[in-house]
Amino acid sequence: QLSREELATLEKEIRQAGGDQLTELDKRINELQPAITPKTKDPRFGYHSTISADPNEEKWVEVDLGMPQSIDRIALRPCHDDYAGIGAGFGFPVRFKVTVQLEDKGPWQTAVDQTKQDVPNPGLMPVEFSLKEVTARTIRITATQLAERKNDYIFAIAELQVFDAAGENIAIGKPVSAMDSIEAPVRWAKTNLTDGLFAQMADESRAREYAEATQERQSLLNKIETPERVRRRRTLKDDIAQAEKQLADLPSGKMVYAAATHFDARGNFHPTLGEPRAVHVLDRGNLQNPREVATPCTLPIIPEVDAILELPPNHLEGDRRRALAEWITRPDNPLTWRSVVNRIWQYHFGQGIVPSPNDFGRMGRLPSHSELLDWLAVEFRDNGQSWKHLHRLIVTSSTYRQQSTNQPENAEIDGSNRFLWRMNRRRLEAEEIRDAILTMSGRMNPEMGGPGYYLFELEKPEHSPHYEYHKFDADDAKSHRRSIYRFIVRSQPDPYMTTLDCADSSQSTPKREETVTALQALSLLNNDFNLTMSRHFARRLKQHSSTLDKQVTHGFQLTTGRPPTVEELTQLTRYAEQHGTENLCRILLNLNEFIYLD
Repeated sequence: QLSREELATLEKEIRQAGGDQLTELDKRINELQPAITPKTKDPRFGYHSTISADPNEEKWVEVDLGMPQSIDRIALRPCHDDYAGIGAGFGFPVRFKVTVQLEDKGPWQTAVDQTKQDVPNPGLMPVEFSLKEVTARTIRITATQLAERKNDYIFAIAELQVFDAAGENIAIGKPVSAMDSIEAPVRWAKTNLTDGLFAQMADESRAREYAEATQERQSLLNKIETPERVRRRRTLKDDIAQAEKQLADLPSGKMVYAAATHFDARGNFHPTLGEPRAVHVLDRGNLQNPREVATPCTLPIIPEVDAILELPPNHLEGDRRRALAEWITRPDNPLTWRSVVNRIWQYHFGQGIVPSPNDFGRMGRLPSHSELLDWLAVEFRDNGQSWKHLHRLIVTSSTYRQQSTNQPENAEIDGSNRFLWRMNRRRLEAEEIRDAILTMSGRMNPEMGGPGYYLFELEKPEHSPHYEYHKFDADDAKSHRRSIYRFIVRSQPDPYMTTLDCADSSQSTPKREETVTALQALSLLNNDFNLTMSRHFARRLKQHSSTLDKQVTHGFQLTTGRPPTVEELTQLTRYAEQHGTENLCRILLNLNEFIYLD
């Protein structure tokens, strides 16, 4: 967008430098525009190169006369195509040269050089060059700067005429070669270049005036456009072309159903145009009895700060949202910083300093240590609001590093461990368990971002879709990514994840339940996902070492973070000898030391 604005500014500078003369020429060219409308137009338009994103890419087309012949002059006949509103002069090169070759595979000689400055669009007037005393077999037109089409560039000519001294076109029907060609007959083909057909002008005299005016305008621009302006225009156009190419390379967007404030009115649906609707105070909640208009305001919890939001008289809905966001993120807003650190504390200890993380009001519970909550809030706020700093602060504390061993004398006073006289054993959450199993198996794909994946087979999607979790192939590599990228069906949760106490995605869950059931152990032993990952885990252990005892030791270290004791190694090795390494891996992935943080 910035490059487009700079280009528009540059064009304005040039127009101002051209003054009245440029204005008059533009007016005259517009008046003569109807003169270049073709009188006759054959469907065989001419030769058309392939499309290029770079205007400076060279393209050429040539005619082989069959034998060396004496040439008097040549004429390039422009095309006419209404594509992108271009019309006459469609695809005519901005800069080009004409080279000739006396014999096949002989050296090329330059007969015409138009590469130093831009050639104005000739409309439908022939562009003629005298080539007296030139003898050649092959005539080549090389475009060194292509014509702009629509966000891209091309080279197109309707007819190449080669005249001898008698005025006869000796190129009629001769073979044509080109660097490339779109070949879309009958309109565009290489053979069209020498078929004798091209768009005929309705009024040749006025068309000539048009060409002269265009040429005069180009001559004026050549004087006005300094080398610096030419360089700036070329750079800006290159930047725009590159940006448009990058945009074109982006994947096509998907259908999104989103609310909008600007749309065409349909029936009773009218656009709000961003103006907030009036919200009334309802007497006893009765929609049929609206009272005074409610005032946008916040909670009166910041000292010396008015709870009513400061908004201009004719504000938009976005102004309200911005004002609310600014209020939430105020450094002196106690609710924001307390709420954030309380949730981080809950993540590490299983329970927040305020046990009701979604409610700090009258319906919520009091903090167990209000001074600590305030200290953490200020520490987080004043250290760049760094999550990493807060996590490091908590996990390096003596409270976090306590043992989880029970102490009867403390349990009698604080049985729920609200004051953290010991560490709470925290089980991994459902998503963490799945990710840990994938990591142990060696199948975890750490790629971030991108589309999500299904953990079910979708049947009958056209109506009342069936989400068949039991039919899903757990070996599908697309699903071997972090659980945060899985597709969640609110109406039919994943049974495996639900068994492991995954939160209900259809409602807000400030704190997850943590249960211990036999069904969880059975799922971690027999679910198809665990069976599949156990096979991969066993393969990983066998690749690590060839002896069974080393495989058992390595697997135990991976899952628990410590080497096995002599008794553990003996029992697990005996089990692996009897039931195989895959079943050993099922046991390892069901250990408490793997599932719990101790």
